[in-house]
Amino acid sequence: MSLENQVKTFKWISILEGISFLVLLLIAMPLKYIWNAPEMVRLVGAAHGFLFIAYIMGAVFLFKPLRWDLKTLLIICVSSVLPLGPFYVEKKYL
Repeated sequence: MSLENQVKTFKWISILEGISFLVLLLIAMPLKYIWNAPEMVRLVGAAHGFLFIAYIMGAVFLFKPLRWDLKTLLIICVSSVLPLGPFYVEKKYL
């Protein structure tokens, strides 16, 4: 896979991870705790967990090819736990 394709794939993972995190926080969690409907948390939580792992792995795999320094890698990884962080990474670093 070419570097260009790897970056494109990571962009998509970043966007999907950000969306899944927002859906988890803004839709699934209120459904669970306000309306006592935990099913959505299981579904969205599993998807978000998979995307979170793919995001971190993608960042690590792109670390050397994109010549990021450790500070940049740390910012990218920390951004994964901020609600809008993956969108910031996608715009600023990719």
